Amino acid sequence: MQANDIILSGLLELYATGLSSKEETLQVEQWIKIHPEVAAEIASIERGLEAYAQAHAVQPESSIKEKIISQINTDKKGKVIPLNGSGKTYNVAPFWKYAAVASIILFIGSTMLNVSLYSKVDEAAKNLEQTQQTLALLQQSNKVMEGSNEAMKQDMSVVQSKYSEPVSLHGIGIAPNAVAKIFWMKNTGDVYIDPSNLPDVLSDQQLQLWAIVDGKPVDAGMIVTATDGEKFRIQKMKSFGKAEAFAITIEKKGGSPTPTMDKMVVMGKL
Repeated sequence: MQANDIILSGLLELYATGLSSKEETLQVEQWIKIHPEVAAEIASIERGLEAYAQAHAVQPESSIKEKIISQINTDKKGKVIPLNGSGKTYNVAPFWKYAAVASIILFIGSTMLNVSLYSKVDEAAKNLEQTQQTLALLQQSNKVMEGSNEAMKQDMSVVQSKYSEPVSLHGIGIAPNAVAKIFWMKNTGDVYIDPSNLPDVLSDQQLQLWAIVDGKPVDAGMIVTATDGEKFRIQKMKSFGKAEAFAITIEKKGGSPTPTMDKMVVMGKL
């Protein structure tokens, strides 16, 4: 992969926050040695994570701090485990700048919410009903975080597949600064798109993907850019045996049988 594709893949953010697998970590460390741009991007991400953490730091009550430290230093048998200062340390920060920044921000938000919820549990210790409600919120927050991380891993499986051929779509016409990325699977013809940096459209409009096959535009499906106010990550579109290029246009809600050429926003060749 080229340095720019590595930076846009989102794997660097996973590495910086300690969410990457062992194989992914080794891959990133190899890229750092090969590409100075990747090393610089890692440093930039870490600075951003530190700034975000400092700006949103929450100071828990002293009683909560003591309980958390006591819990960390005690194993399941009740024996105290001394801290020796060894081990790898990770910074917690927002997600993936290209596809995924939203997921890591959710991770940070969940961590901050957990501190707040622990404080509420302590204050409501004498009220069983309130304590149960607080614990339920904590469990729900953790489930959301787990679901977000799983979705992120699924996205990475597309990006990192040995059969994945990335195609960059660059802004033209009415949206010169727009960017999108296609991942075409050479073994199956499946098509995936990352719509993170496409322009917003009106409520009665929708972005539509087109594949250029034998010189003619073929409908490749409607693009979902956001769900419940959150940016959508990589999504699967219609499959093609082979395509020469891809383009995206702004169409009426539900799509059009033919592309509206003067509303084309991005295009790129395979």
